[in-house]
Amino acid sequence: MQPVGNPRAHRRRASLFGELIALLVAASALAGCGMPGAPLPPSLNLPIPVNDLSAVRTGSQVALSWTMPTKTTDKVLLKGNITVRVCRNETSVAPCSVAAALQLAPGADATFTDTLPAPLASSQPRALTYFVELVNRKSRSAGLSNGAVVLAGEAPLAIESLTAEMSKEGVLLRWAPAPAESSPVAVRLVRRLLTAPAKKSDQSPLAQPAEPLVQTLLVEPSARSDRTLDTNIRFGETYEYRAQRVARVTVGGSTLELAGPLSLPLRIDAVNVFPPSAPKGLAAVATAGENGSGPAIDLSWLPGAEPNLSGYNVYRRDSAATDSNWQRISPAQPVVGPGYHDPNVQPGHTYAYSVTAIDQDGRESARSVEASDTVPGP
Repeated sequence: MQPVGNPRAHRRRASLFGELIALLVAASALAGCGMPGAPLPPSLNLPIPVNDLSAVRTGSQVALSWTMPTKTTDKVLLKGNITVRVCRNETSVAPCSVAAALQLAPGADATFTDTLPAPLASSQPRALTYFVELVNRKSRSAGLSNGAVVLAGEAPLAIESLTAEMSKEGVLLRWAPAPAESSPVAVRLVRRLLTAPAKKSDQSPLAQPAEPLVQTLLVEPSARSDRTLDTNIRFGETYEYRAQRVARVTVGGSTLELAGPLSLPLRIDAVNVFPPSAPKGLAAVATAGENGSGPAIDLSWLPGAEPNLSGYNVYRRDSAATDSNWQRISPAQPVVGPGYHDPNVQPGHTYAYSVTAIDQDGRESARSVEASDTVPGP
């Protein structure tokens, strides 16, 4: 039986079908390489919500800071200024009361200071949450920022009559105590270094590391919270101090601070006009002499801790003489180490000794507690 149809025609149709498949594959490849595809939905042009909002309250003002985004939620670059709504709420959820509307550029380091209205700056401390919301030209947004919580309520009283004076141990700061009826609060001292830092080329290999420009010191509430001693200073520098009272309240397991206004700045030059401390631990041991050496008294004491210590002076008096006065027996240059050998003694005599410390500016300490011993007889 003969096959139906023409075999040559069958082969021709199979070839045409293969060419059609190849054309479809090529067209598909071209569509993935820049050829028009399915239409994309239009961008909503919604700025990405802020996620790094922070807030700090001082007195009746709250300082906010955050970073503006650069793209929309569709990952399209933002162009032109963005409308920013700053709002606050005594709860941690929306809606919230708009405090300000700003126009800010994409990518900017944004700041805003909000002055609290009287109802929020009075009464008992309580949580107050701030948000920022970025809206497009149709007043639509992708949502609020993270919440930044501060304390509403009456701020602690301002520090008054802040004074500073130098002492041997550091800067002694005093201020007027708070009224007896007020709740006990901590006091924060903000210290700023005013002296220009030394150039690296002027620093020796053994120089102390540079001080931070700004440091804080927190004085906890106590029975006497009207003074403190700042021992973390360096003589020769100039400092500026400001102080504020700080109330701390636990809200939702977190401790929040409510700070009062900063005091006026107070400047002080940390000049060292104080002599060193008197040496301690003086001991005297007499020896009769041996191996050809004569009698002597050996002295020792604890080394001083002052960083600018130059050395020591040694004084002696003869305990047997009723009119004996203290006489310096060490050389004109201060003794460097905490010890001294006195060979100028007589057998059978009792000698008393006292030592003073000398700093690099020539200031001399008070005399140490005396120590004595009797030279053995021949």
